[in-house]
Amino acid sequence: MTATTRVISVSIPVADQDKAMRYYTEVLGCDLVTDTEVWPGARLVEVRPPGSAVSLLLLPPDSEIPVAVRLGTSDADEAHARITASGIAPYNDEPLRWEGVPPMFAFADPDGNTLVYLEEAVGT
Repeated sequence: MTATTRVISVSIPVADQDKAMRYYTEVLGCDLVTDTEVWPGARLVEVRPPGSAVSLLLLPPDSEIPVAVRLGTSDADEAHARITASGIAPYNDEPLRWEGVPPMFAFADPDGNTLVYLEEAVGT
């Protein structure tokens, strides 16, 4: 059985990504990890407290990138099958496979909280 390997990141909905980025880096002392447009109109801002393994994604609430908790898994296909077998329909028919990013899929827990599984290489 594939297990959840770790919490990778947690999304925080923000009204203004630039203002939030300044607050988290200048006031809270987080490091800026990523500030990129993943695809047109979908900006990803990722910050991480020094020494933390978990990042914070600063996303608008209406972002095409899901506001979610991102979890690692050792096998996205097996995790997708397990979630489906539990009676919860993942948002994706199968794990997404895009060049340069790990296989991933989104789903909701029984309370409607969005989660994303990302496949990680063993030892990551």
